Amino acid sequence: MTMTFAPVRSRAMRGPSLILLTMSLGVLIAQIDTSVVNLAVKEIGVELKVGVTALQWVIDAYNLVYASLLLTAGTLADLYGRRRIFAIGIALFTLGSLVCGLAPNADVLIAGRAVAGLGAALEVPTSLAILAVAYPDTRQRAQALGLWASCNGLAFIIGPTLGGVLVESIGWRSIFFLIIPLCVLALALTVSAVPESKDPKGRKLDLPGQALAIAALGGVSLAVIEGPRWGWDSIGCLAAFAAAAMGAVLFVLRQRESAGALVPLAMFENRVFSASLGIAAGMTFGMYAMLFLTPLYLQAARGDSAVLAGIELLPMSVAFVIVSQLSGKIVNAYGPRLPMTLGMAMMGAGLFMLALIPLDNGLLLIEGALLVIGCGLGLNTAPVNAVAVANAPAARSGTASGLVNTARMIGATLGVAVLGAIFAMFAGGIGSGSHMAAGLTPAYIGGGIGEMLGAAAAFIFIRRGSSQPAKG
Repeated sequence: MTMTFAPVRSRAMRGPSLILLTMSLGVLIAQIDTSVVNLAVKEIGVELKVGVTALQWVIDAYNLVYASLLLTAGTLADLYGRRRIFAIGIALFTLGSLVCGLAPNADVLIAGRAVAGLGAALEVPTSLAILAVAYPDTRQRAQALGLWASCNGLAFIIGPTLGGVLVESIGWRSIFFLIIPLCVLALALTVSAVPESKDPKGRKLDLPGQALAIAALGGVSLAVIEGPRWGWDSIGCLAAFAAAAMGAVLFVLRQRESAGALVPLAMFENRVFSASLGIAAGMTFGMYAMLFLTPLYLQAARGDSAVLAGIELLPMSVAFVIVSQLSGKIVNAYGPRLPMTLGMAMMGAGLFMLALIPLDNGLLLIEGALLVIGCGLGLNTAPVNAVAVANAPAARSGTASGLVNTARMIGATLGVAVLGAIFAMFAGGIGSGSHMAAGLTPAYIGGGIGEMLGAAAAFIFIRRGSSQPAKG
């Protein structure tokens, strides 16, 4: 007995660490892909001979599928096995990246991005469930989740710099090919190191609800992105808006009547919970649009290389990583209201700064604005998740976490769609600095307004104890 105990214990210690490595690699892959593509949009547009509308779809095809399927992914994992769904997600991400790298035209590239978004939707939320099983001790689980979450910040630093180097030295297709070896490694680790687990009891797929959610979000995105090209009063645009409205209404009715609802509507009776979702969506509404438009401007109008544009984005990324490490201490000392309100307000102020800066010669001020945005993002990201989970029933903590991520991706999808459409409408395309500035100013102002609305919501609805689970 004594002779066999030590090796078994050693394997048990190695097991969770390998699982954590695998899950962290999975989220790192998804987040690097999200951040790195923004550096390539200018080169993609030049090689494939497409304008702003197609480039919006390159970004939003991923965001749209990701946002629409996040909640269903958790149910699939519980029903059919978490390791299986995670592995399928990584495999789809690999396939999508390969399609993007080989894409002969924008349509194929957009399709590949949608497949990659499907893979991310399956693997990212499932990784959290796998870690919860691998670390049953709450203290060890908190440490593991902290390391897992830090990969988001790491991706913000790696993505812009690595993406810029690859785009400049090898070409934009290389950013997709680079992901493939990492995906293969993650898939191999999943098969060899991650045990299977599932919890099908009480879980049920809501396929009609899922379809209605896709129709609602997809209809809005289609109408807003294509509106400037089709005409806002065109039959296609009006039909897309109508489909989105009908899908949203039917989705709410479905969730109210369905026993296995994707979104339990009773959770929204808690005003703090609802406000936290709105704040999460507002945060990414302005941020993702800024990450789409700013690299495009730096390269197309200022003439900066992809490498230089990536370096110019670093103040925001570094500030986010540093400040996010301090946000927990701020919450413990003052509660979540202060960092959430201040964080959203700083993001809004940074976007207003970008809107007012003379972009043809104001690089130093642009860097200052990005620094302010990064600090605000670091202040708000962790507290908004903690507040949402704390204000949901304990049995629904996983659903609450999924809803926060869904809200974030809905905000990102609509931000790129709406603010990108505003940019296209005023700029008339990718051209000179003066034309682009004419589109950037109203787009940044729109994003800043969204952030300030989130700051107001945080100030009104969030209280000192909002990040603490309710008693009883």
